[in-house]
Amino acid sequence: MTQTLRLANRTGFEWLAAMPAFLVLIFVILLNTSHATHAQLLKLGENVWDGYFQLRSDPIQPSCEIDGDIDGQLTRLIAENAAPADEDEWDLFDEEPEPIDDAVLRQSLVNAQVVCETKHQTYAQTVDRITPAVRAFRAVELAVADFGEFGLHAQRIMLAVLVLICGMTALFRRHHIALRPMETVMDYRVASFSQMIASGILFFSVYSFKEVVFNAGVVVSSEHGLLHYLWILGFAVIFLLSVYQFIVVPKDAKPGGSFLKAQLAIPLYATMCIISGTYFISNGHMAGIGIYLNQMMELSQLFLNVGLYVWIGMLVKRTQMAQAVFNIFRPWNLPPEMLAVVVVVIAALPTAYTGASGIFVIAIGGLIYNELRRAGARRQLALAATAMSGSMGVVLRPCLLVVIIAALNKEVTTDQLFGWGVNVFLLTAVLFAAVAMLTKQGTLSVEKASVAWPETKKALWKLVPYGILIALTLAFYAIFLNAYLDEFSAPFILPVMLLVVLIYERMGQEKMGREQMNIDHIENRLEESWQDLKSGNDSIEKTLREATTETTGHIGALLMLMGLSVSIGGVIERSHLMDLVPGSFESIWLAMGLLVVILVVIGMVMDPYGAVILVSATIASIAYDSGIDPVHFWMVTLVAFELGYLSPPVALNHLLTRQVVGEREVALASQEGHNFWYRHEKFLLPLTVMGIALVIVAFGPLAIGYN
Repeated sequence: MTQTLRLANRTGFEWLAAMPAFLVLIFVILLNTSHATHAQLLKLGENVWDGYFQLRSDPIQPSCEIDGDIDGQLTRLIAENAAPADEDEWDLFDEEPEPIDDAVLRQSLVNAQVVCETKHQTYAQTVDRITPAVRAFRAVELAVADFGEFGLHAQRIMLAVLVLICGMTALFRRHHIALRPMETVMDYRVASFSQMIASGILFFSVYSFKEVVFNAGVVVSSEHGLLHYLWILGFAVIFLLSVYQFIVVPKDAKPGGSFLKAQLAIPLYATMCIISGTYFISNGHMAGIGIYLNQMMELSQLFLNVGLYVWIGMLVKRTQMAQAVFNIFRPWNLPPEMLAVVVVVIAALPTAYTGASGIFVIAIGGLIYNELRRAGARRQLALAATAMSGSMGVVLRPCLLVVIIAALNKEVTTDQLFGWGVNVFLLTAVLFAAVAMLTKQGTLSVEKASVAWPETKKALWKLVPYGILIALTLAFYAIFLNAYLDEFSAPFILPVMLLVVLIYERMGQEKMGREQMNIDHIENRLEESWQDLKSGNDSIEKTLREATTETTGHIGALLMLMGLSVSIGGVIERSHLMDLVPGSFESIWLAMGLLVVILVVIGMVMDPYGAVILVSATIASIAYDSGIDPVHFWMVTLVAFELGYLSPPVALNHLLTRQVVGEREVALASQEGHNFWYRHEKFLLPLTVMGIALVIVAFGPLAIGYN
């Protein structure tokens, strides 16, 4: 009984923390689905009732008289026209008005009468056509339309709620991204103190921005007013929580610690906040960070999609699809290097559907690392492949990062970027295979086809149900909502698809569990076992709860990092650092070389979405004015960013890899390797591949005269 109560309390606490984020994510899915649903309802209404747009609201009865006295009206108008005008209304330079033809006036009255009769007939016909069926249908259609309209106005509020709730969750769990985890008492003290200072700056900035807006003498809408108070309340709570964490250190923290090493445990968002806040406050711009946070709200739909993609990644993590795909290759006993190539290439597609390389590493990185280790891969190679597993897919459809680029830059379209992205993907895949094979250890031998193929065929058959479920889900959206899986619909179709897959898997597990219990005939524990099965790892409820709980921490870490990256971008923009770079270059080669260096540095210190916003505002125009083709420039930008995410000192993808594989594996990997390459392969392999790719993508088109 005690254990059951403890489990129930834990479940309730997890849902209490995850429920707000869960509701926001479901709201966003329903909002996006409502737009497609409304379009189909309008189409259906028009097909069933011709001219349905006239039936969407009750018609207004015409005010004109259908049986008016034309002769009486004509007599009255003639009399009014013949009456002398007041002298004050005459102007000496006005010409005397021409007399009105009685016949023309009569015909005008007759025509007006005909129009009036037509209006009354249309009104009567429309009233007759508004049957109970029409009223019921339009009630549904208008409700969907109203929900969509409400959602469009509520998106900023929803994003603010998501940022604050998930930010608090990440802070409470100490889940924010840092260069190294907190281990010692000193680490916890320094990291908590920095977050206390950062949250204080955020509170002061958003409060100052509210004062500026409300005292500006303009009308503030209720939506924007609520947004300001949400920021103030949210960051006040975050500040209090950080004060508590500064005072109370976890009991399992190691005593002592180095103050200098503890600097590496400071979350990156806190460092960015302190830097940008210090700059804005020292320049008398108290509301600086608050302003840039609200600029983030202008792209609320895109950043809400980031939250959905993180949730998608956590749902994928809890399906058996990745294991099922690995089962295809296990019978062949591929050498570790060859398996690493296969994994990185295959991972490109789900990366494109999870929005960014970091999200994919969080979702599937642990599984990739374990499978490579099981195949005999050295730890350094497994870490390198895991960190790079999402780097190739960011240029493929329907990656959210490319959608954001196209939304912010009218010079390019998603079709252009995705078209060239296929070529970049093939280039990086070939380069990764070449470098991995050149640095292999041992011989390249695989299992005989006669031995491996029967097991592979069984594994392929197990993928058939997944293919059918995915096809049915996509068919449902295509047939009933006219929505097809692309970069615009993926955020709201993929979660539904994964929920269908999870329900299928869990129903199968529950069926197997019931059959097993019947076979065992353990009558005295039947009810207890069934309750354990329902509340265990295989239940739908627990799967959703754990996926959402994990999602909240990751969303908080990512969105806080993105928001402060936008603020850092504001510092760079307002400090006029980019003024040090010429507005254009006579040499396109020199321009490309300098821009490549700048883009890699930006990728090293900023998250992808914040970096795209900064580059769009400051650097893109320099490239265009220097003669660099916009599509070429953004392809270079994407590759440079991925190189930056794999490059020290920050190496964001490596930080995320460390989170999913554990500190112990990373520590053991640092002790392996008989030469410099193999001791640092987790960094050198990705840097070599992406470095060569960047040089080719940047300067190859210039050499052949593409620009």
